[in-house]
Amino acid sequence: MIGMLEDAQIEDVLRKQLVGRIGCHADNLTYVVPISYAYENGFIYAHTYEGQKLDMMRKNPSVCFEADTMENMAAWKSVICQGYFEEVTDEAERIKGIRLLLDRELPFISSETVHLTPQWPFSSDEFDMVKGVIFRIKLLEKTGRYEIQAATKYYAS
Repeated sequence: MIGMLEDAQIEDVLRKQLVGRIGCHADNLTYVVPISYAYENGFIYAHTYEGQKLDMMRKNPSVCFEADTMENMAAWKSVICQGYFEEVTDEAERIKGIRLLLDRELPFISSETVHLTPQWPFSSDEFDMVKGVIFRIKLLEKTGRYEIQAATKYYAS
């Protein structure tokens, strides 16, 4: 069965996932890239360094964000959001974004890109050690779908 996710289910997917994908478009080029993120109150928070993704979102702040869960090819949930990129430059908001990213439950073996401070996996209050750019995406529209099928067993005769 394929169906639409309810608002609470959409929120659950966004809160529980660590990796999503941003779709951005500028200068006749569409770019889709995975990011590590934290979600709170309708905002996706992320950390990045200067590069193509940031350049494109600065030129065209209208972005698409996608996150999903997948147990198998017949049991999945997918959330697609339309949103607006905002670079976080206000110091209090930047600290809030860093705290959200640091407070996530991450797997112990993880990418260097999610280690915001040299003390990782331990938290630090020295937020000026976090280099790069903190940004957020204000989610304006969220939709979701799912598929779930009863398990079917096939036996060889």
